[in-house]
Amino acid sequence: MNTEQTFVAAPVRPSRPPKRKTRITIYLDDEVLAQFRTESEQSGTGYQTLINAALRHRIAMQRAEAVAGAD
Repeated sequence: MNTEQTFVAAPVRPSRPPKRKTRITIYLDDEVLAQFRTESEQSGTGYQTLINAALRHRIAMQRAEAVAGAD
């Protein structure tokens, strides 16, 4: 019996990226959700991604207004 074995080094897995999203439960108006789902079908982008983008846009607009108001 051969007691010597050749082991091939396992591939190095890249480290897991830092967590950037949190799972939540949110209630939206039916009309709002329907609109985002329609946009999702037309664009090929997930509706949750579109909702996230809309919220990010709103935050950016608020920050811009705050900066403009500070001048």
